[in-house]
Order: sequence, then C-alpha cells, then structure tokens
Amino acid sequence: MKLSWLAAAVLGAATTHAVEQITAVGNKFFTSSGKQFFAKGIAYQLVEDDPLVDAEQCSRDAELMKTLGTNSLRVYHVDPKADHTKCMEIFDKAGIYLMIDLDTFDTYILPDDPWWNQTQHDRYAEVMDAFIKYDNVLAFFVGNEIISKPTHSTAAPYIKAACRDMKAHRARKGYRPVPVGYSAADIAELRPMLQDYLTCGGNASENVDFFALNSYSWCDPANYQTSGYVGLQKQAANFPVPILFSETGCNVPGPRLFDDQDAIFGPDMINDWSGSIVYEWIEEANHYGLISYGPPVPMTATGVNVKGGFTRAGTPTPVSPDFQNLKTKWATISPTGVALSNYDAAKVSTRVCPTSTASGWLVNGNVALPTIGETFKGTYSTVPSATGSGGQVAPPSPTSTDNPAAPNREIAGMSAGLVGVMLFFTFWL
Repeated sequence: MKLSWLAAAVLGAATTHAVEQITAVGNKFFTSSGKQFFAKGIAYQLVEDDPLVDAEQCSRDAELMKTLGTNSLRVYHVDPKADHTKCMEIFDKAGIYLMIDLDTFDTYILPDDPWWNQTQHDRYAEVMDAFIKYDNVLAFFVGNEIISKPTHSTAAPYIKAACRDMKAHRARKGYRPVPVGYSAADIAELRPMLQDYLTCGGNASENVDFFALNSYSWCDPANYQTSGYVGLQKQAANFPVPILFSETGCNVPGPRLFDDQDAIFGPDMINDWSGSIVYEWIEEANHYGLISYGPPVPMTATGVNVKGGFTRAGTPTPVSPDFQNLKTKWATISPTGVALSNYDAAKVSTRVCPTSTASGWLVNGNVALPTIGETFKGTYSTVPSATGSGGQVAPPSPTSTDNPAAPNREIAGMSAGLVGVMLFFTFWL
C-alpha cells in the first residue's frame, strides 16, 4: 500500500528524525503531528557559496544555537552539487529547520530587466532537488527583495511565474509539498500590493505558499504603535497564506533589545504571523551579528575562512549583549497556536489583485504570467481572475526609498537587483 506523504512523515518523524516535516495549511505552518509551527530563526550565511558543507562548523554552531532557542535558519546561497547530508543531520538533531533560497548569483530575477528562462528554472530546480529529501527543510524562497522601488513592480509577475514553475516541478517529481514563497523588502508604497498580488487571482498553483518580509522598522526603543507594526498587522490580518518576518532586528541605536519579538509572538500578532528570522548569526561590518569567530582582521587579510575583514569559521563566541538579550527574550516566548484538528482554513481571506497606484504599483489587476523564456516587453495581457479584475501595466510613478535602518548586507540577504549583485562580487574580490 502506498502511503501518503503525510502518513510517511508521521512514521518517519517518530522513528528516525528529531524534527517533523512541516507544511502550510491556510495561513499557518503545521508539523506532521498537527502542531502549529512558529519560527524562532536566524539568518545564517557564513561564507559566500554554501555554509552547509562544513560539518564541524555546523556542529559547533548548532550547539550554541540550541542554547539560544533557535528552531530555524535561513540560508541565502547554497551549492546544489555539494553534499549537505552531515550538516542537515546535525541541524535536524538539534531541532532546527532550514529555509533555503533557490536563486543563485547568476539566476536572480532582475528587477529592471526581468526574465524567466530555462536556465533559471533548472538552477532553481537543482537546489530544490538537492534539499527536498531532508525532513528539516521548512521552505524555499524564489527571490529576495527583487522589488525595492516602484519601477521594479513590473517584475512581480516573474516572481509569481518562478513560484508557479517550482511548485509544478515539486508536483511533477512527487515531492512532499514544502512551501514555496517570497521574501520582500518592507517598502510601504509597494508591500501591501505585492503581498496581495502574490496571493490573488484564484489559482493556487500560481500563488506563493507563504509570504515573508524583511523589516527593520522596529528600532529600540519602540513599541507596537511607534514601530509601524500595527500597520503591518492590519495588512496581514486573515492573510490567505502564512506570513512571517524573514529578516528583522534593527540595530539602531543599539544594543538590540528584541522587544519586537514580544509583539510578533504576542496577542496582537500571533493569530496571523508565523514567527521571525533575526538577522544575522555572524558578526560582520554591519554589526548585526549575534556571534563572532574572533576579532576583526585587516580588510586586506587573506586565508582560509577569512574574508571582508572577518573570520568566518571557528568557535562561535556570543556578541554581548545582543546574544544574551535575544536568548532571554526567546526564553519567555513559547507560543502554542492552534491544533490542525481545530483549525478552519476556510476562514482566511482571499485577496483581490491590486490596481495600479499613484505611489508606484504598476501592475494593474490580474495579468497573464510569463512563460519560460519570456522577457518583459513592457506590457502584460489581461486574464480573468476569481478574486478581482484583469489587468495591465500602468505608467511609472514617483519613486520611494527603502528603510534606512536596514543593514547593508555584505553576504546574506542582498537585493536581487543588478547593483546588489555587482556590490556583492566587489566585496568578495
């Protein structure tokens, strides 16, 4: 008798693994035993290409992560041809899940000149193929901060096309339904339209399975009102898929108190948000690190695991007081959520495809998604929508700027724009 993926997950989790497989139902994540899952996560990208190939380093880091209360990591770049078995087993035994970005340095969807071709598709699929076998893979991202100003919004259908095709690849291969989603920049003029657009149209095979937000608007001292989180919550209420923070932890002026975690896991937001990923594990020039592997070294220093003025392997040492502040905060937070057996996914809202706005959202309503090999020609054709009208591309509007508190990322979490890619390689050369 052929077992369903869910039945197999229950048996596998009970016998060989420390973690249970996770899937998305409605606007929540659930383990295979039906418990709601909330991410207490860390951004983890120690080295340029892939931090999940050094088993000794993974082991050292996992031990300290357990004391912090970490249950998930976000990794931005991996090598699909490498062997990740040992690191994934180490994190599995530590009760830590992985969220993996599918794009690579040469397969980003570029915001000013978007396209989606067979090479991109195949490279994304290679990453999925390499990691889908691990029970502690929580989710995949098809992009990170591709849209960061109004003119970039015309790339949104390409994000959705990538999601569509990766979900189709997942189904074609018979893989378990690991959620596929997107990590957005927190741009007030664009974020509400983007999160609605990626979940609108009534075709679940095209929509993201979850939506994630990189937000640095809560800079201590702040509160639920002054940080703007009250607005984020208003726009996330009864969202049709899980929504979480894929980067957070403003360090202005510092030290970080992480009081935003009280709000994210507290009564104002807990019914709609699925946790957060704190930026980041390793200390770098942007001073967002929770640990260091030694004091800064000269920028000109070279050697194994030394780049950009920082050592990138060794014994992790907590950065004071940020590490302890987060550890203390997470120790007070133990959300239980709702059991899958008591959850009615039909109560979440559907979203209407957004119309163009004077402040910069350029995709008007629902549009036909690009096919593989299609480059943006300046317009989209209208298609019927189950949740809103058809659409077209509107003329450009005034621009806006990103959150000034967001980090200037040396390795992880860079904007997918061409300028971001060029800066990345400049840093590493």
